[in-house]
Amino acid sequence: MPQVCSCGGDRIYRSEYNPGLRRTGGGVELAEEIDPELLPHIKVKFEALGFSILDDKRSRIIEQIKTGIVQFLYNEKELNRNLSGSLSEAVGYDYHYLSALFSEIENTTIEKFFIARKIEHVKELLVYDELSIKEIAYRMNYSSAAHLSNQFKKITGLSPGHYKRIGLTKRKHLDEV
Repeated sequence: MPQVCSCGGDRIYRSEYNPGLRRTGGGVELAEEIDPELLPHIKVKFEALGFSILDDKRSRIIEQIKTGIVQFLYNEKELNRNLSGSLSEAVGYDYHYLSALFSEIENTTIEKFFIARKIEHVKELLVYDELSIKEIAYRMNYSSAAHLSNQFKKITGLSPGHYKRIGLTKRKHLDEV
């Protein structure tokens, strides 16, 4: 019977060609190099489980940036810090390098990606209907409810209040932002 490694609800089976798995921020890292002849087979298996194999350094850095942004947004203490400093610390590279790399690969800036993710988190909080817009603005480190409302409307085309009233629950997945 194969051993199972659970990661985010998905199952990854260990076998003779991937004997060691280690969880990292947003994925799993193999403990050993993969035989290049087996890589296509492994890639198919991982993709069937909803994973992708990041086999180059730049792709791994991009995923670390995205994971760092999500962790930054969901940690209220982090929101009071500087995003660039937090990402540099988390990923281990100078922010200017991270910013240039992210823009080159993703065709958007880290800041625009951050704002899009932040708005998705605001949508989540609005749908939960436990906090007022003013409380959400404070929690998400906006200078005011008006600032949140303006940015929300610019991105979604709706005011936060209207979004909350019509009860939209369709949010974008991280890969769609």
